[in-house]
Amino acid sequence: MREYPIEKTRDIGIIAHIDAGKTTVTERILFYTGISHKIGEVHEGAAIMDWMEQERERGITITAAATTCFWTSTWQLAEGEDERAVRDQHEHHINIIDTPGHVDFTVEVERSLRVLDGGVVVFDGVAGVEPQSETVWRQADKYSVPRICFINKLDRTGASFERSFNSIRERLTPNAVALTIPMGEEERFSGVVDLLRRKALRFEGAHGERVVQEEVPAEYVADMERWREAVIEQIAGADDELVEKYLAGKSLAVDELRAGLRRATIAAKLVPVFCGSALKNKGVQLILDGVIDYLPSPVERPAVTGTNPKTGQEESRRALETEPFSALAFKIASDPYVGQLTYFRVYSGKLERGSYVLNASTGDKERIGRILRMHANEREEVMSIGAGGIGAAVGLKNTTTGDTLTDPDHPIVLEKPSFPEPVMSLRIEPKTKADQEKMGLSLRRLVQEDPTFRVRTDPDTNDTIISGMGELHLEIIVDRMKREFGVAANVGRPQVAYKETIRKAAEAEGKYIRQSGGRGQYGHVWLRVEPLERGKGVEFVNKIRGGVIPNEFIPAVEKGVIEAVEKGVLAGYPLQDLQITLYDGSYHEVDSSEAAFKIAGSIALQGATKRADPVLLEPVMKVEAITPEQFMGDVTGDLNSKRAHIEGIGERGSVKVISAKVPLAEMFGYSTKLRSMTEGRASYAMEFDYYAEVPANVAAEIIAGRL
Repeated sequence: MREYPIEKTRDIGIIAHIDAGKTTVTERILFYTGISHKIGEVHEGAAIMDWMEQERERGITITAAATTCFWTSTWQLAEGEDERAVRDQHEHHINIIDTPGHVDFTVEVERSLRVLDGGVVVFDGVAGVEPQSETVWRQADKYSVPRICFINKLDRTGASFERSFNSIRERLTPNAVALTIPMGEEERFSGVVDLLRRKALRFEGAHGERVVQEEVPAEYVADMERWREAVIEQIAGADDELVEKYLAGKSLAVDELRAGLRRATIAAKLVPVFCGSALKNKGVQLILDGVIDYLPSPVERPAVTGTNPKTGQEESRRALETEPFSALAFKIASDPYVGQLTYFRVYSGKLERGSYVLNASTGDKERIGRILRMHANEREEVMSIGAGGIGAAVGLKNTTTGDTLTDPDHPIVLEKPSFPEPVMSLRIEPKTKADQEKMGLSLRRLVQEDPTFRVRTDPDTNDTIISGMGELHLEIIVDRMKREFGVAANVGRPQVAYKETIRKAAEAEGKYIRQSGGRGQYGHVWLRVEPLERGKGVEFVNKIRGGVIPNEFIPAVEKGVIEAVEKGVLAGYPLQDLQITLYDGSYHEVDSSEAAFKIAGSIALQGATKRADPVLLEPVMKVEAITPEQFMGDVTGDLNSKRAHIEGIGERGSVKVISAKVPLAEMFGYSTKLRSMTEGRASYAMEFDYYAEVPANVAAEIIAGRL
């Protein structure tokens, strides 16, 4: 494959709320760029990027899929006499990651955005901004990813470009700037108006592959001029080079406006917005133009920074092949044909087949066998991948999600992506003895692939408990165990993943002494526990001074403490958001051992936690219920009965939108109840928001049922 200059490379992700049409957009992109010669439709179970059996059966994206394509701007081709020469001069190389929209698979969005330089955010033209739209937007903000927007499905009944655009400005960013507006909506939607060039665009051919520009029909001229004036004002206001000229009353050329908008988009000052209907093949080519025109190449992004593991000093790497090699492993996947795949993004230097690299996160050296460029589940073998490239390596044994691969002589550890905690659990057991060994292997493999999937053993019953982001997440995990690993398992009912925490500081002594002839056991510690703010996790602090406990026993104390944290003190749920300080103790020169100090640490933590006013925490979900007005009273009344806090009621066309915060424990089976209450006409979306204290009366029931 021809190598492209890094300035003409784009690494982008396509992100959205579920059912906004994200995968349909990606399928059109693959068709228009010539990667596929047949459009795969999601509703027919034939989408190229949804290659897993579970994705095709359900019509949703579950795992992020990567692909590579090439594009020359629609406008460059329209103006060129020799199409091949124009392509050679202007063609761009685009790496695309299509991510899931369902909240249960938010990990795929998180780790993809960590390694991307730009994003295309897709919105449903009827619904506008939805709950998961806000989540993916915040994730993109966290990693400072410049983005463009596409308001999709403008051919649907109830679609409104203006309402959807305003929802972006009100709920996500006031800096959205419309570059196209629709000609007609719903069944009258026929094309778009390019506001900067003052041209009407229609999409002809069997699949809308031919972009035809015309004069804007008279009925849309007034709207075009109104929107265009706002666009020019926004672009000029965000760019120092243009604002003086604009204020002086001088006209701004289209090329000046595009250049100013590019600078503002890369600097996160503006967000360009396009519109169309991917299913009806209208407007998708303009997204590709927008990716090239307004999203950055790897060299236009700030140099990546990390820590030198030898010196502890901060270092940076620029997106150049002359810099020392550095890459981030952002995803592990199992491939039935080649084994374990490690997806990586190269930030600097070049990765070559057969070379040795250092996993700076673990200190292990790894040999790079085969390097693959992925196209969904298909593979293309390459000899090397340079700065700005995204690929997959085969056979890395000790590398996992978030690890940094570097030049052994110039190590650097890059920032890991952060992942949310699981909110739902269920018990699982193998059906036969033969399934037991296979189940252990499959669970280890799935934990390695998915940082939001956890496995633990219940210390009281010895049952295996798996935890994930929701019912669908766990359902897919169990289905994959059956299909990919041949494991038949009995599955319990989903349960809420409660947590425990403390309200105040407390101290306790832990002493473990055993004397039974011969060498005894002696471990003695004093611990202090203090609450931390929500989401801070667990911190262990060693404040032993003067050798009252020898250094070799400190890790054993910490291990005992961390094991005790997993069990909690109220109902056996893991503790979180507390600082544990080891500040005193004693030892015996002969009888002290690591095992004794581990047990002493566990005893002290349980004692201190019981004195620190422990409380139970539960996951609270952000819920958005969409219902016809005549059922609104029933829906709000039902939510109130579920301990909901209703935050607001809005309108979306002819329906009402109820926003509420509801404990997850109250939401099991809600979709069935909502449908029966509203004659099947209401729907809802739900995503995790935060952990909150469980009311005392509810907590008492949970603890009684658990003990």
